[in-house]
Amino acid sequence: MKKTRVLITGGSGLLALNWACAIRDDMHVTLAMHKHSVKLRGVDFCILDLSNLSLLNDQIRFLDPDLIIHTAGLTNVDMCEKYPDLAFHVNAEISHNLALISVQNNIQLVHISTDHLFSHSDNLYSEDSITSPLNEYAKSKLLAEELVAKVNQNAIIIRTNFFCWGYSQRQSFSDWIIYSLRAGKMLSMFDDVAITPILADNLAQSTHELAALGVSGIFNVVGDDKITKYDFSIRLAMKFNLPIGNIIQDQLANSNLFAKRPHNMALDNSKVSKILARKVGGLDSFFTDLYSQEINGRVGEIYNAVS
Repeated sequence: MKKTRVLITGGSGLLALNWACAIRDDMHVTLAMHKHSVKLRGVDFCILDLSNLSLLNDQIRFLDPDLIIHTAGLTNVDMCEKYPDLAFHVNAEISHNLALISVQNNIQLVHISTDHLFSHSDNLYSEDSITSPLNEYAKSKLLAEELVAKVNQNAIIIRTNFFCWGYSQRQSFSDWIIYSLRAGKMLSMFDDVAITPILADNLAQSTHELAALGVSGIFNVVGDDKITKYDFSIRLAMKFNLPIGNIIQDQLANSNLFAKRPHNMALDNSKVSKILARKVGGLDSFFTDLYSQEINGRVGEIYNAVS
C-alpha cells in the first residue's frame, strides 16, 4: 500500500523534527527547510522558498504531497513584538501562500496555530471562545488563522501548546527544565500562568486522526491537564528524578519579558475528544513517553539533527 506523502514546513523547528520522528515509520515524510541542513533517519529534506508564491507553487507541485503540515513560523514572542512587520510576513503572509497553493493543487492542509490568542478569562477556552490577543505574536497568528480559513475552507487549524526534545542550538521548554536541573541550576517558574501542554508525538497522532476523518475548521489539540508552568516543572522533575528543591515559584509580573503575555492559555479539548472518541491524554503518560524517548535514543538523534 502506498504511503501517505507528508510535507512538513519549518523542518528545522522543534515540532517538525519530533513530528517527523513520530510518523516516519508509517508515512513518507519530507521536511522543508529555509536555510538549515537537517539529517534524520527515514526522512527526506528539501529547501522551499515560502515567500515566493509562484516558485513555491512549482516546488510543491514537484513534491506532490498528499498532506501539508504547516509548522513554520516566528514563535519568539518578544521578537514579534519588536518586529511586527516580520511577524506579519512570516506568520500570516506565508500561511496565506500555503493555503492558496493547497487549494490550487487539492492538497490537504494542516495549519499549526497557538494558544496565545486569549487573555480575558480563567476558564478553559473552547474553539468558539472570543479571541483577545495581547501581543504582536498572537495578533499575527490570529490573522493567519483567518486568512487560511478564508482561502481554504477544508483546512484543519490546530491550536496547541506542545513540548518535546530540542537540538543543540535550540532547547524546548521541557529541555530547559531538565538540562538546567541536571546542571544544578535554580529555576524560577511562573505559578500564575496556566497551560494545557501535549507531547509533540501525541499532537501529531491526534492531528493525523483528524485529517483521516476529513474534518475541517479549528481544533484545540492539547492535553487533558490544565496546569501552571511551575507545577509542570515540578511534575516533570519528579518523573526524571531531578531536584524539585531547585525550582522556585515566581509570577509573570516579576519577569523582564518585553511583550505582554496572558496568564491563562489553557484550552478545552473536549471537541477533539468527542470527534476521536477518546481522551487526548494527560501529563503522566506524556512524561512517561518523553522519558522513554530519551532512553531509546530520540534525544541524541534530534540533538545532532540540525546544522
